[in-house]
Amino acid sequence: MARILIVEDQKIMQKYFEFIILQDPDLKLVDTISDAREAVKICNYSVIDLVLMDVQTFHNHDGLSAGKAIREEHPGTKVLIVTSLIDPKVLERAKTGCDSLWYKDHGEDEIRDVIHRTLNGEHVFPDVTPDVELNWITSGEISPRQLEMLRLYICGMSYSEIAKEMNCTTSGVRWNFQEMIAKAGYSCKEDLIAAALESKLIVTTLK
Repeated sequence: MARILIVEDQKIMQKYFEFIILQDPDLKLVDTISDAREAVKICNYSVIDLVLMDVQTFHNHDGLSAGKAIREEHPGTKVLIVTSLIDPKVLERAKTGCDSLWYKDHGEDEIRDVIHRTLNGEHVFPDVTPDVELNWITSGEISPRQLEMLRLYICGMSYSEIAKEMNCTTSGVRWNFQEMIAKAGYSCKEDLIAAALESKLIVTTLK
């Protein structure tokens, strides 16, 4: 029987994941906690076969960093990230530090299937992140390069710093922002930024 640790700070999602685990005779729920950093400590003194973990946990502690630490210190423990964040950077980081990633809005049968596949040694990841609506367009209509420019700007970089980081001109960065704003139908850059943060297309709050 596989021993499962749930790491999730939202009560309703805790109950949802507990229901999935408790309905499966091949799975045993060890504990449900809200803090990713606590998960690392628990894995140090308990035998855990799989950690089912959110990305943003208590105090915005980063489930991806915790998952990577757990896998490095306990190679026999699998880490499955289950999240509502569609930021492509989240998927990219999960692929390099965790065993699998899936999205919360998928049904319980699908999530249970990913749990078992991960326990059996598969690495299960979606091919691409889901699209979200940004006024007139979906996020898939923004190029990965433009999305990275937007991310860097939200993180505090100026146009000139972004240009240096991405090996282009400052005017090129400005043009890309103007195109994103116009394509999405926003009146200003601030509206684009607000939409990207609200839709969880870009996440900057992880610790």
